[in-house]
Formats: sequence, C-alpha cells, structure tokens
Amino acid sequence: MAKSSPSTPAKDEAPLPATFEAAQAELEQLVSRMESGQLPLDELLSSYQRGAQLLQFCRGRLEAVEAQVKVLEDGQIKPWDGA
Repeated sequence: MAKSSPSTPAKDEAPLPATFEAAQAELEQLVSRMESGQLPLDELLSSYQRGAQLLQFCRGRLEAVEAQVKVLEDGQIKPWDGA
C-alpha cells in the first residue's frame, strides 16, 4: 500500500491546518472525543489516523522552530533566562 506524502492529502483526507495552534486545537478535540468512549470503531480508527497526521505536523513545526532558534543562537543552545 502506497503512503501519501503529508503535503498531498488523499481525496478523503482533510487538509492540514495552517498553523501549529490550529493543529493543536484540532488534536485536543480529537483526543477528547476518542476518550469519551462514544465513537463507533470506524470513526475511532479514522480519528486516530487524523491525530497521527496532526501530531506529525506539530512535531515538524516544533523542529523547524527549534532549528531557527539554533541558527539565531549561532548553533549554541543557551539556557532560557525568561527575559
């Protein structure tokens, strides 16, 4: 079975959110619905798959920001001073 790339969703997949915050909010809603125990098995599986997509998207965004911070800090990770 061929996997579709994250940038080209299959015709039945919802597109990824535009922002990290939107993806996080959708993921939180999915988790809440899944934890309720009220979803039919098929919907539970599709929710799990969507959650995995959203998690991958969020991790990618966080890694991109971390890489940008490293560049700004000349490749050195410095302790956060809160300022």
